[in-house]
Parts: sequence; structure tokens; C-alpha cells
Amino acid sequence: MPRKGMRSLCCVAKTPSNLQPPLTLTPRQSLESAAAYGIIESAADIIERWNTETSTFAKVTSMFYEDKAEAMVFIERVNNLQKTMDLLVSEDPNSERLMRAQRLMEIAMKRLQKEFYQILSMNRAYLDPESVSTRSSLTSARSSYSDFPEDDDSNTVGDSIVEVEEVASKVMTDLRSIAECMIASGYAKECVIIYKTIRKSIIDEGVYRLDVEKISIAKAKKMSWEEMEIKIRSWLEAVKVSMETLFKGERILCDHVFQSSDAIRESCFTEISREGAVLLFGFPEIVSAKISKKSSPPEKTFRLLDMYSAIAGNWRAIESIFSFESTSVVRSQALKSLVSLSESIRSQLRHFESRIEKDSSKVVVHGGGVHPLTTSAMNHISLLADYSNVLVDILSGSPPPDRTLLPESYFNVSDSDDSPSSELAIRFAWLILVLLCKIDRKANHYKDCSVQYLFLTNNLQHVVSRARCSNLKQLLGDDWVRRHVAKIKQFSDSYKRLAWGPVLVTLPENRAVELSAEEVKERFEKFSDSFERAYGKQSTCVVPDSELREEIKLSIARKLVPIYREYYNTRRSVVVAGAGGGVRNLSSVVQFTPEDVESHLSDLFSGEGTSGSSYVSSPLSCLSRQSTP
Repeated sequence: MPRKGMRSLCCVAKTPSNLQPPLTLTPRQSLESAAAYGIIESAADIIERWNTETSTFAKVTSMFYEDKAEAMVFIERVNNLQKTMDLLVSEDPNSERLMRAQRLMEIAMKRLQKEFYQILSMNRAYLDPESVSTRSSLTSARSSYSDFPEDDDSNTVGDSIVEVEEVASKVMTDLRSIAECMIASGYAKECVIIYKTIRKSIIDEGVYRLDVEKISIAKAKKMSWEEMEIKIRSWLEAVKVSMETLFKGERILCDHVFQSSDAIRESCFTEISREGAVLLFGFPEIVSAKISKKSSPPEKTFRLLDMYSAIAGNWRAIESIFSFESTSVVRSQALKSLVSLSESIRSQLRHFESRIEKDSSKVVVHGGGVHPLTTSAMNHISLLADYSNVLVDILSGSPPPDRTLLPESYFNVSDSDDSPSSELAIRFAWLILVLLCKIDRKANHYKDCSVQYLFLTNNLQHVVSRARCSNLKQLLGDDWVRRHVAKIKQFSDSYKRLAWGPVLVTLPENRAVELSAEEVKERFEKFSDSFERAYGKQSTCVVPDSELREEIKLSIARKLVPIYREYYNTRRSVVVAGAGGGVRNLSSVVQFTPEDVESHLSDLFSGEGTSGSSYVSSPLSCLSRQSTP
């Protein structure tokens, strides 16, 4: 930027006006000349006093710290001096007064450069991005304290906030005063160089301390996942700090100090922050390239989702902080990373579904318990549901599963409902259906049909339990839960019928019918043999869910024990009489008392019922089994 005072000196060199006769001044011009003389001399008095070339005191002392009131007078008189120089140029660009004013201006600008540098360097604590970014919200924060009862701790916090606010505000005001004065006097370049040099070092240091570094794709691919995950976690924290304090604070400071010039504000902020911001928002692209689409374990999806959430959640702030045209490269880089992350996440989700479908593990879980595939897949699916807000955006560009492949009325979503949330619900319902169909096939590994149904009961119970205690319930809806709870009961009833039905049929249906002693004895023996076989098979079975376990045991006991108790109480006398009337003879025929039966049933299904380790095959083959009854 050209300096106004220098322009007048150039005129002196080019125009030999000192050879011309002196101008004749009008009375008004004489008054203006006298005023100009007074302004120049007034400015000279304070400028010379703070001349670093002639005063040792001025060389080692900060004017703004030593005497703030005089510093403000200094600024005011320099501004007046500049206005006077503009007037003198229009009257006589070669006057001695103008040259004197120019020399004074050069001294003043050196002084202000020194002050500007000192204030920026010595107040790093109050001009650090966190302090500056907090400044805009301190007033509202302080006012909110009045809504709560005061105590010593809150008073201390409040006093600290007030102190930080006051000091930061004064420092920023001083910087703006100096900047406006230097810009108006034609010394914008010197001011900007000082500001950029100091502030860029602060921002670069901040980025470095946040562990943001440039990593090539080649280097990233050589890193272990553990190393990369550490860097991702650091990056997530870096985004939070950068958007809340680092870049936000620098934008606030730039806007405040250079409020008088839009061009300078943009230039300073861009040069100071662009490099660090592009480096920060370029990291997710490197991670996306690092994560293989075929060999990556599913848990890596969540780190990608975390990074996507970090950028998407700060998008408004990114657009606001980096709103200048010259910082559009930052916005573009952030957008490129979102696109790259979206593609990687969609690929990971397709791969996850494929892993379920193609799971070929031969693990047979002890006692029909919960399969490792069910556990791991539902852990993954329920965690995915926590990211439903961003998944709506990520998956909006890819077609949802064909609704016709879902069982009729699988869950209550209208065919005409094409809202993003509805499509997301369908995607989650489809993933769970793929899992359930795979579990349905794995049930065939059990030779006993009753255990097959207990296996289905346990695994569906685990699926519903995870859905109920996660965001899946909100996504899929109460109707989905009710239908699958009904399916659990259907599987459970089938298990009870197949496992314990043969025991129940050994007892007479018509309790009033008269039986001979031989028939009564035969019934007791059949019951004992049948109960013993059933208990022997079912004693190894498990129901991990305590509530379901008690429910199944109670249901079996309610059907079996009362009927057997009545038969036992009414028919045992016949056995005793036919055997010669001895208790020992009775026990040789009747092996179980009603209390024995109750005790045996109460011991059922204890154990964990999990085994092996297998990670999460096509669902169409089992749609009939999974459809609503």
C-alpha cells in the first residue's frame, strides 16, 4: 500500500517549486496554516518523546504499558498529523512543513511497529485462540451465573473469567487502534507483516501440539491399525479444539484487529490458518485410502463414522470461520473428506452384510445358547444405530434393500414412506433379517429338534434385548419389537412342546377315568422313564437371559407339576396296595415325587450358553421361518 507521506516527498524531488516565488495566502489559508503548524508541533512533542533513536527510556519501555492514556493521545495526534499532511499536500506538496510532518510520521510508525510487536508477543496468554474464542461468549456466561446461588468456587471462577475478558478486551482494542492508525497512514504492509509473522507461528504451533502432521498415503498404508487408531483419536480431539478455539479464535482476532479493512482481514486470516486447516481436514482422506475395502475388520467402520461426524457436526462452523473466497480450499478439502469417508463407510457396510451372509463357521454352541455370530453382529448393528443421524446422510445416495424381499408386515413402515428415516429403518431391519436367517440355518447343526428351537429362542431373545436397549428400538419401532417378541414365544412354545410334550402325554388326559392297578403302575413307570430321558437331554441346555429362563421354567412347571401332583396323590395308594403296602415297594415304581419334579425343573438352563469365536450367509431361504406368524 503506498504511503501518503512518501507520495509528497516524491513530489518534492520532481518539482523544483523552491525556485518559484512564495504563495500569497488568504486570511483563511493563514488560519489553516497556523492550525496545521500547531498540529505538527503538538504531534512532534509526543512523537519525539517516544523516539527510540533519541531516547533510551523510549527504547526499553512500552508506551501502552507505561502510560495507556498517553498512548491514546499518541494515536490521536498521529491520526491528526496524517489528516494535516493530506491538507498540506493539496496546498503545497513541497513545503518544509510537509517534509517535517513526514519525518515525524516515520518516527511515529517505527514506534507503533514496536508497540504492535510487543503487544502481540507479550500477550500470547491473553491472545491465545482459546482466550479469544471464549471472549465472545464470556458476557453471556457471566450473566448465566446470576441464575444460580453463589458460592466461593463460583465466585472464583466468575472473577477469573472477568479478569481474562477485561485483559483480552483491552489488548485487542489496543491492537486495533494501532492497526487502524498504521493503515490510515499508509503503513499497512509493515503492520500486516508483524501480525502474520507472530500469529502464524502461534497457529502452526497449535496445530503441531494437536499432533496434526502431514502423512502420505504410502506411509499410512505401512502403519498398523493400532498406530492409525491412535492418530484418529488425536485427530478427533484436534478437530474439536481447532473449531472451538484455534481457528475460531484467530478469525475473531483478525476480524477485530483489522475491522477497518476487509481485504487485510481476509489476507491475514488466510495466510495464517489455511495451511494448517487444509492439513487437518485432509487427514480423513488418508485414512480412507488406508482402510482396505475387503480385509478391514468391521470395527474400523466406527472410526470412519467418528471422523465423518466430526466434520459434519462442525460444518456450519467451517463455513463460517473459512467463509472468505481465499479460504474456499479449506471448505473444499473438508467436503472431499466427507465424500471419501461416505464411500468408505458404504463399502464397509456392504462388506459387513456380506460377512454375515458368507459366515461358514461350524461352531455349535453348547446347550443351544447364543451364537458368537449373533453377539458380534448385534454389537456391531446396535453401535451403528448410535450413528443414525449421520448414516441418513451417508446412505442417502445408495439404494435401500428391496422391500419385497422383507416378510410381509415385517415392521410397520408404509410402502409409500420414502423418508430418509424410513429407508434407514429398512436397512437396519434388513441387516437383522440377514443375521436371523443365518442363525436359522445354524440351528440345523443340532440333531435334536427341541434344541433347535431353544437355540432360535435364545438368539432371537438376544437380538430383541439389544434392540430394546439401544437406538435400534427408536429406528425400528415398537411394532417391530412386538412382532419379534411374539416370534420368541412361538419358538419357545415349540421347544416346550417338543422337549416336554412326550412327558406330559404319559399322564392320563381324563383324570376321572378308573384305571387298574397295573395301568396305574404302567403310567408311573412311563412318566418316570420319559421325565428322566427329557431331563437328561435338557439338563445340558442353557438360557442365558435370566428373565426368559425363569419364564420357560415356570411355564413347563405350570403345565407338568399340577397334573403329576394330582395323579401322584390320587393314584399312589393303588400302587402301594398292589405292591403289598410298603413305601419301599412304592419307590421302586414311582421314582419322582412332585417335589422331585419341581426341584429338577428348577435346575434347568443354568450356564452361560456361549461358545467358540466366529464372526459374522443368503437370507431368502428362511423368510418363511422369520415371517410373522
